[in-house]
Amino acid sequence: MKNFTLRNSLRILLAMMVLAAVAIPADAQKSTAKNQQTRQKEKQTQPQTVKKSLGVDDIVKWNRITQMQISPDGSSIAALTEPWKGTSFARLYDKEGRELFSSDSVKSIHFTPQSDYFVMHRQGKKVGKLIIYSIKEKRSTQIDSVSKFTAFPEWGTWVALSSKDSTVKFADLKSGNQKVYKKVSSDAFAKKQPAGLILSAGRLMLVNAAAGTETELGEVKRADKLAISENGVSTAWVTDGKLVIRRDNVERLITKGEKPLPEGWVIPSYTTLRFSENGEKLYFGTAPAPRIKNTSVVKGEWPVVQVWNWREKVQFTTQVIEKEQDKKKTYQAVYSFATDDAVQIESTTSGRVVTADKGNSDYVITLSDDKYKLEEMWEGRVRYDIHITNTLLDRSVPVAQGVAGQVRFSPKGKWVYWYSEPDSSWFAWSVSNLKGGRITKPAQIKAYDEDNDVPDMPSSYGAAGWNEDESALYVYDKYDMWRVDPNGAAEPRRVTLNGREKGVVYRAELLVKEKEYIDEKMELLLSVFDTKSKDGGFAIFRAGFEKEPEMMVSGPYSFGGVSKAEKSGEIIFTKENFTTAPDIWVSDLSFKQQKKITDINPQQKEFVWGTAELVKWTSLDGKVLEGVVYKPENFDPSKKYPLIVNFYEKNSSTLNTYRTPEAHRSTVDYHMYNSNGYIIFNPDIVYKEGYPGESAFNCIMPGIAKLVEAGYIDEKRIGAQGHSWGGYQVAYLATRTNLFAAIESGAPVVNMFSAYGGIRWGTGHNRSFQYEHQQSRIGKTPWEAHQRYIENSPLFTMDKVTTPILIMHNDKDGHVPWYQGIEYFVALKRLQKPVWLLNYSGEVHWPQKLENKMDFQRRMMQFFNHYLKGEKMPKWMDEGLSAVDLDFELGY
Repeated sequence: MKNFTLRNSLRILLAMMVLAAVAIPADAQKSTAKNQQTRQKEKQTQPQTVKKSLGVDDIVKWNRITQMQISPDGSSIAALTEPWKGTSFARLYDKEGRELFSSDSVKSIHFTPQSDYFVMHRQGKKVGKLIIYSIKEKRSTQIDSVSKFTAFPEWGTWVALSSKDSTVKFADLKSGNQKVYKKVSSDAFAKKQPAGLILSAGRLMLVNAAAGTETELGEVKRADKLAISENGVSTAWVTDGKLVIRRDNVERLITKGEKPLPEGWVIPSYTTLRFSENGEKLYFGTAPAPRIKNTSVVKGEWPVVQVWNWREKVQFTTQVIEKEQDKKKTYQAVYSFATDDAVQIESTTSGRVVTADKGNSDYVITLSDDKYKLEEMWEGRVRYDIHITNTLLDRSVPVAQGVAGQVRFSPKGKWVYWYSEPDSSWFAWSVSNLKGGRITKPAQIKAYDEDNDVPDMPSSYGAAGWNEDESALYVYDKYDMWRVDPNGAAEPRRVTLNGREKGVVYRAELLVKEKEYIDEKMELLLSVFDTKSKDGGFAIFRAGFEKEPEMMVSGPYSFGGVSKAEKSGEIIFTKENFTTAPDIWVSDLSFKQQKKITDINPQQKEFVWGTAELVKWTSLDGKVLEGVVYKPENFDPSKKYPLIVNFYEKNSSTLNTYRTPEAHRSTVDYHMYNSNGYIIFNPDIVYKEGYPGESAFNCIMPGIAKLVEAGYIDEKRIGAQGHSWGGYQVAYLATRTNLFAAIESGAPVVNMFSAYGGIRWGTGHNRSFQYEHQQSRIGKTPWEAHQRYIENSPLFTMDKVTTPILIMHNDKDGHVPWYQGIEYFVALKRLQKPVWLLNYSGEVHWPQKLENKMDFQRRMMQFFNHYLKGEKMPKWMDEGLSAVDLDFELGY
């Protein structure tokens, strides 16, 4: 490996890059430069309001939309916005964008089915309240002392309200009628009508608020679990190890020693209860009786030891993490009202159960990975043996073995289907005739990830869904949607026709929530992404016909959040790019008239903002690459700017993403740095197996050179920042070049040998699969490719580092062992090179507490400001802060 000294050999490299970069016609270059100069002169002659630079205290006030809804009749739009620090607001608008009502401190919002009321659950410091705004009467009322509220579309104007004093109320928002229950210790609510199962002061009652009925089911001192069917007719509860199932005054009791419980099994207090959607089946959990500790051993004489065994299928560290979960694991059984019988459908060895048709079907599939658990340690993937079981007959049939991929039922349960990663093909299996097989081939559909660059089998692009009668499955390739015959008799048909030719990605948007299928008789909305321009949009087409989609709207934006009014043609969606916040817009499916409804961050105009531009260059190994350059809005091409390179893998597709300002847990805030005079560069990286560090170097360095050649980057003021995988890559770059004046490296791996044998402490899993098959991309074990582990480990060339380094690595990191950060720090300290380490004690892979994220952003900006802008070194960097000092000062 050769070191890259850009300052000494920049001119030679730039000459190479000029030859290799994507050419721009000379006339276009002159025209662009002339236009830029003209615009700059115009800006200088126009009176302008002085804008402020964003700081950490500003970005935490930025709002994002956390909930957005359109009323069923399409007349009203609601948005719940929340800042990172501060008070949430719910606002109600009409279709013209006029604000009708608002309230602060709201945690959830809800429209009633007839669009007559807008409901907000407001959370106060001590108690919450429900605010009800009448859209027709334009007035609001409120109900106090509400800690939780429940409502479903089928409930009409009824809601269920819970308070901290164990009171439950059914309330009709229209009439004002209420039914109140005190001392409620447990409750469950039906979905399709305002009904519930209530345990109040030892009395168990079935309540139907709309009908005004209340049926007492008996005295129950304590219920471990309650359940009620969606139609409010059937109920179930567990008390003292007994499961009681009731319908129409008939009760069925299941307890220890009775069918379907295996010998020695019980219905534990932590069981699960779930009715099928039609209420004809109850799924419940059973478990072996709890083990009893040996009480003959004197307290204090029992040794505290872990016993690890090379044969155990689940690593001991994972067992420790999952211990409490495993102690409360249950195994599914099902009771059928039709047969008045129960069947145990899951055992300790059978695997996980998946139900069909919302639990209505008599069939379930079991997915067992027991034979493959040991291999998961180094493969990093889950494989299953699939069986299908008829729960009425209690019979099971094998479907397939060793399937690597997600296994599902079609919505109505006619088919079991999955994507097989080893075969790069879709498979389907008929439940009715118990037959099936491969339904696509790679030669027909490139359903596999064409851009996969990890040493493993590529995953799929996914499926859009089934048609109504389940005679067709719609799947994706990189660009298009295909109609596939699940019987495998007919050839797959590409229905979107032109995606691959145009470089456009089509994906289905299912607007009607109740329909879990693609309606081939109706127009289908498609989201559109142009892979060349990065523009977004929406198109319309009919899934049942082979016809090019009709583009309805497109442009330099990212579109999302689309939702349709249930009873009208209006839709809402968001539209954003780097300068435009993702506000809510309203239109219909023609998109001819679009109306902006919200303005969630009006304060943006007070601050210096930024712009995003797509750039192209060629890597040192000949690959044409893309990336995004983010410049301050007051950019002057005649000036020299400090540059920060921030990257992960590929991010050019996010050109038109707003990147909401925030005190990020792991990255620089692009808007804050643009606002403070920095340029940000985010380059794409294409990896070669076995050489992840060198791949990053080959892709990033000529990209930087291209920007320097443009004349607006100060080559002596270039920094880099990355976290986790990005943190590793910037650590690697620091050993290969003296280009960077400062680097922040978050949660980095610097020693692939020790990291390979490390543990992901958040899950207990070992890390070997990451190097053999996943992101770290070595593709072999350390004993198979000893040299590759050395070459890709920055630790072994730390003496080459000339760049000041800021490390952030927290002591409870569950992804990357924080010893990696320690190895990094200790090596540089031993070499007496400038290095600092931030450890937010008790935090995980990144800071989660807001105060810690704000602190990280302040210190990182001070670090870069010192080395890239010449600002004074803060005390924490210069003198340091002792363990005692940190109790009294922060050293900013």
